[in-house]
Amino acid sequence: MKFGQTQPISDICILVEDIERTVAFYVDKLGFRLRRRAEGFADFHGAGLTLAAWEIDHIGAHCGVSTERAPKMAHKACIAVNLPDAQAVDHWHAELSAAGVPFAGPPADYVWNARCALVCPLKSGPP
Repeated sequence: MKFGQTQPISDICILVEDIERTVAFYVDKLGFRLRRRAEGFADFHGAGLTLAAWEIDHIGAHCGVSTERAPKMAHKACIAVNLPDAQAVDHWHAELSAAGVPFAGPPADYVWNARCALVCPLKSGPP
């Protein structure tokens, strides 16, 4: 059996410009619980997954990962949360918007049979 069919993804790491802003966004705006914080790195407990954030310069210096950068306002990752139905998407969009979470726009229905609301932390500058 193939590895990807037997081993669930448990952690996702995003590369960020500013670890302090990233921690503030995921903890204060989205309600993740900070698990570990180190120089240039943080990870967070979420429901069923660990989300990690690593500053681009820091991972480049310590792990040899390419630090070639996209333009400052370019998206560097997409992370999806599967909600039970369209009403839940609308509910969380309203609640998170009221808490100051920036979205790319209102929830919309897409051709891949999904209703989505795209959180857009870049609207307030890159994390």
